[in-house]
Amino acid sequence: MVRKPNHLLGQTSPYLIQHLYNPVDWRPWGPEALNEARERDLPIFLSIGYAACHWCHVMERESFENDQVAEYMNRHFIPVKVDREERPDLDDIYMNAVQVMTRQGGWPLNVFLMPDQRPFFGGTYFPPASGYGRPGFLELLQRVHETWDNRRDQVEEAAGGLTEQLRAISSGINAGDLDAQALDQVAAAAAARIAGSFDAENGGFSHAPKFPPDTQLAFLLRQYRRTGQDILWEMADRTLTRMALGGMYDQIGGGFARYSVDERWLVPHFEKMLYNQALLAPVYCDAWHVDNRPLFRRTVCDTLDFVRRELTHGEGGAFSSLDADSEGVEGKYYVWTPEQVLDVLGNEDGMLFNETYGITAKGNFEGDSIPNLLAGEPDEAIRTTLTGLRSRLLAARATRIRPGTDDKVLTAWNGLMITGFVAGYQAFGRREDLDSAASCADFILGNLLRDGRLLASWREGIAAHPAYLDDYAFLARSLLDLHEAGGGDFYLEAAGELGQVLVDRFEDKERGGWYFIADDHENLLVRNRSGLDGALPSGAGVATETLVLLAARLNLDRFRETSVRALESYAGELHRVPNGCSSLLAALDYLELGVPERRVCRDGVCWVDRER
Repeated sequence: MVRKPNHLLGQTSPYLIQHLYNPVDWRPWGPEALNEARERDLPIFLSIGYAACHWCHVMERESFENDQVAEYMNRHFIPVKVDREERPDLDDIYMNAVQVMTRQGGWPLNVFLMPDQRPFFGGTYFPPASGYGRPGFLELLQRVHETWDNRRDQVEEAAGGLTEQLRAISSGINAGDLDAQALDQVAAAAAARIAGSFDAENGGFSHAPKFPPDTQLAFLLRQYRRTGQDILWEMADRTLTRMALGGMYDQIGGGFARYSVDERWLVPHFEKMLYNQALLAPVYCDAWHVDNRPLFRRTVCDTLDFVRRELTHGEGGAFSSLDADSEGVEGKYYVWTPEQVLDVLGNEDGMLFNETYGITAKGNFEGDSIPNLLAGEPDEAIRTTLTGLRSRLLAARATRIRPGTDDKVLTAWNGLMITGFVAGYQAFGRREDLDSAASCADFILGNLLRDGRLLASWREGIAAHPAYLDDYAFLARSLLDLHEAGGGDFYLEAAGELGQVLVDRFEDKERGGWYFIADDHENLLVRNRSGLDGALPSGAGVATETLVLLAARLNLDRFRETSVRALESYAGELHRVPNGCSSLLAALDYLELGVPERRVCRDGVCWVDRER
């Protein structure tokens, strides 16, 4: 049966397009859906995910493709689909709501809302059938509908209480003075807390699942340069080494998966996000500056080559992600059997590769093997041979059915990626990395900057969504990096203009600091602000750091004054959760120690040594 498209027809998000022919009559977020909910007096079922999300695909197959579920949803709810990468403002609000309700978060994020946007119930993945004390999704829908119809007062009470908590989260700050000792005190506290959770055997700072701790690693390396404390280097070195040797790193094609499901960094959750590559490349460059290990250099160069090869638009912008699944199976594109390797490489080379990279008949992932080097780095004598073998396997792998590509171009993530390319160029002098950084910057400035204001997302010639704090902060910071790598004064001027928009549109004029959305953004339930790092660096921290740098480069005292106000407004968070404020600490570092002008050269490349 050929299904008709639902109300997502005309959307450009690959995630929304994935749901275009669901029997669920999805709407995009906007006035039409909100007005319909009010007119029909129905709750909104808001489902937030992203194109590379494995469990989003699972729930779609199990529930959103189910005709019975769809019929019930369409009759009793207004179903709304949102791409969390296009709308991080909505994702931030309703992720906070689900975390308040359940103490957990993740995607798919499924939330029931009043027509006025207030949430009253939600969760993440819901199974299709009841079991283990949990309701199946259809049963859950029925319970919510029954409560909506017969106990509306309970729904109102839940929505009201939850909204008050969200508003408290968004406005709760504890400002204070940051004296000359603040950096040493807060940085020492952050290092101590990070050390307290360090996994000495495997690296990292948590139990499974393990996400790449990029902002914390950047802080440890910066703090090591300042203090010379060996424990800081040891934690960073161990973590970076184990990540680069594990299966979370694509040993054949380069690049990192989003996280590891185990403590050893062996088994990835296979989607590959642009921001992971962008954030990890500079950290590995920083580590290489401390210890010129070939592993660090190879990890950076192969990762940047992967982005250039598989996640770059022909005109220069970088795509968002590769899916976890191919042919409906998670990880199928990336795993091998010993026989498959032998077929490509022949017996002698194949046996060498299998032994080196842990490819066995037993396997390490559902009967197949994820290539890894956790048993130990190969000897220097065979590294050149292994490089050629990896290239042959990469060519063979390219003949498989590829995972889907989310080919939208996000301003914020491209800003991070520009910085990643510049870091690679500054470390290793590869001209192609500087060229990629410039092409990426030119693409964003040419396609997503309109009348001095940024848009957040671009796909197939269409730019959309007013930009967020992260977009302005990450892009302005990366343009500074590009300028200092020799990219020309144009990028410094562009960074200065974006910095002024940050001050004009995003600053909290009353208390200092930054809102996530601009003062002329659409009216949402709350206007969030936070200084804490998450999967991405804190936009507040990067915005503050950027203004400190711009103040020095452009001799603008007003930018420096704005930065001081911002840091004072986040003093409470800096003292309460110092290990979650690595980006703010980078800004505080520059503010208290100054922005250095000394030029440093390595491999024929010169740049401002911002870390000292």
